[in-house]
Amino acid sequence: MTRAGTLAQVETDILILGSGGAGLFAALHAKKTAPDLAVTVAVKGLLGKCGCTRMVQGGYNVALAPGDSVERHFMDTVEGGKWLNDQALAWTLVTEAQVRIRELETELGCFFDRNPDGSVHQKAFAGQTFDRTVHKGDLTGIEIINRLSEQVWRRDVNRLEDHRALELIPARDGSGLSGVLMLDMRTGEAKLVRAKAVLLATGGGPTMYKYHTPSGDKSCDGLAMALRAGLPLRDMEMVQFHPTGLLAGAGTRMTGTVLEEGLRGAGGWLLDSTGARFMEAYDPRAERATRDVVSRSIIRRIRDGFATPSGGVHIAMSHLGPDDVRARFKGMVERCADCGFDLAGGLVEVIPTAHYMMGGLQFAVDCTTALPRLYAAGEDTGGVHGANRLGGNGVANSTVFGGLAGQSMARAVSRGGSLADPDPRAVEAGLARAYGPLGRPAGELPAIREALYETMWSDVGILRDEAGLRRALDALDGLGDAVARAGAPDGDRRYALTWMDRLNLENLVLVSQGIARAALARTDSRGAHFREDHPETSDLAASAYTVVRRQGDAFAIAMEPVHFTHVRPGGSLLDAAA
Repeated sequence: MTRAGTLAQVETDILILGSGGAGLFAALHAKKTAPDLAVTVAVKGLLGKCGCTRMVQGGYNVALAPGDSVERHFMDTVEGGKWLNDQALAWTLVTEAQVRIRELETELGCFFDRNPDGSVHQKAFAGQTFDRTVHKGDLTGIEIINRLSEQVWRRDVNRLEDHRALELIPARDGSGLSGVLMLDMRTGEAKLVRAKAVLLATGGGPTMYKYHTPSGDKSCDGLAMALRAGLPLRDMEMVQFHPTGLLAGAGTRMTGTVLEEGLRGAGGWLLDSTGARFMEAYDPRAERATRDVVSRSIIRRIRDGFATPSGGVHIAMSHLGPDDVRARFKGMVERCADCGFDLAGGLVEVIPTAHYMMGGLQFAVDCTTALPRLYAAGEDTGGVHGANRLGGNGVANSTVFGGLAGQSMARAVSRGGSLADPDPRAVEAGLARAYGPLGRPAGELPAIREALYETMWSDVGILRDEAGLRRALDALDGLGDAVARAGAPDGDRRYALTWMDRLNLENLVLVSQGIARAALARTDSRGAHFREDHPETSDLAASAYTVVRRQGDAFAIAMEPVHFTHVRPGGSLLDAAA
């Protein structure tokens, strides 16, 4: 095993972990703010070809049209978040989104759909009082990431591709972060990347659930590293399930992938096994209710015995006109056709699928965190969305705060300072954790993964209660032990998939424990978190959010009060704006 004393080192001014919307915007804004700084982007796959932003279908929420306003967008965001949002972060989201969307078009080269008069087309998304979702057909994320990648490639930005982050390494003198221990998956060798500022932008990716939307390489690496570093994570119980994940069969990874929000926003229907619409029985907004409401309603309908043959419900679009559906939702129609389904003219089976984590590392508007020299942006962070994210606010979050993080890091590094010496004990511990399993007898990693899927889906999923959460915590403790015992072959370490799978599972189990403990601590129902034994929402004026920390081998849970810096429950900025 590589020892700390012989470890290869890379030095850079700014290290960005992740190449989604947050990471790439951070790189561009850092170079724009201070062109002479050395900026390095490290990514688990290939830059521009991986990450969650690329998979965004729906669009980008921003107040542009007459009749809309940042105040209205803000109120939709905090009301959708059930008043758990950090309002300073939410206000920054809605105001800076206007700046960022123009930057995407006029500076970075994105082309979004237009109206006949040349104005930007904005479509309806569930949970919003105004049609404000800018889009490129139903493939918005590809448009954004392709243009961002082109701009990053044009600049003097260093890339560490096929590199996974293993551990945040503190400074020897306790002054903050010194860098990140990384693994070059192409060679199997570790290296220490020392930096004056590090951005955590690895994305969330709740792939610990049976049905999930992100790709399998997403394993909450950033959140797991933050937990091991003892940093505070907020709102971890708030896992969003997208209501319409494709049910394509057990033998394909297409199961769980999203059929986008715009389908319901355009007037799509959800039908049970009898062919009846059912959403109006649960919410007057019917299919256009927020994601948490629609997901719970589907699960209840399934549980009441009205499931379709594969265990879900149907989405129907044909009443809107098959030709119109094919024109407006080309990507979705083709995705379904690839799996043998006719979205435009027939019925497609869907089920709620784990999609997004509202919880994450606590951070400030300038993207600083509790650990000096560590910054965070995107889905690695908590507080922007509160208890529920509005569809279209996710990519806005990543691009807004990614840009702000790039500026903040560049300004901080430009003020001076040298690279901090790493704590050798932390380096040795990180190496031991990563390389220790090599050569030990292999465990049943596929069985552990299946058990994790079932535990999280059944007991920490859309409908929760104390008995199920305690059952889940016991199971997760056992799965953690099973992963710790599991080894991996120590032959050719280049792209060693079993080894990577074990590292992924270790991170997923750790973050799953944080989710379950936060869910047990919250004894009311808010947004994406629904307790069947505590179905009522507690007093909004006394709202508090969960904070999870890892202390040694145990978790510490606290409840912190929400500060209503812009508007209190029952009030509205629309009244003030009027």
